Amino acid sequence: MTATQAFTARHQYARITARKARLVADQIRGRNANQALDHLQFLPQRAAAFYLKVLQSAIANASQDESVNLNNLFVSDCRADDGPMLNNRLRWRPGPQGRAMPYAKKTSHLTVEVSEREVVEEEAPKPKAKKKDKAAPKAEAPAEEAPVEEEVQEEAPVEEAPAEEEASQEEAPAEEAAPDAAAEEDGAEEDTADDDAADEEAADEDADNEKQES
Repeated sequence: MTATQAFTARHQYARITARKARLVADQIRGRNANQALDHLQFLPQRAAAFYLKVLQSAIANASQDESVNLNNLFVSDCRADDGPMLNNRLRWRPGPQGRAMPYAKKTSHLTVEVSEREVVEEEAPKPKAKKKDKAAPKAEAPAEEAPVEEEVQEEAPVEEAPAEEEASQEEAPAEEAAPDAAAEEDGAEEDTADDDAADEEAADEDADNEKQES
């Protein structure tokens, strides 16, 4: 933020002491002009009325320049300087025991200066380059793992048996089944022959028994 041309207004020989006026001057110094006007209207000190008129005069002086934006004005300087005593002499009042007590009617010079505040575009600070720590050990890169080769077991191709072998394998069980059937038939015939022989023997025994009884 930079200040440009300043516009000044003064009130000389104000009937107030500089010490009392400085209490108000310190409160509006550096403020925005509009804020300072509002602040002075509500201050209880008597000096506020003096500074209110001086500040309005300074703003009026700035308004004479058409290039000035009144909304950007601020109080760049505000001071109270000592002035001479009224009529340049002391006043006297009667005191005790016939004495005379002097007193001074002091004056001051009030000054208000306003300036236009310009906004300067500030360049963004460049980022600082990070310093490399020499003492810090370098982090070792993790070793790359070797890719695991998946072994794919290939199934051995099933060889198809020729048709002749299949036919011979089918005929073999049929041939085995034929002798078994023949053996079963022979066994059944033997069983029937035995049964017949047993029946004949039983019949002969019955005949012999009947003869003996007769």
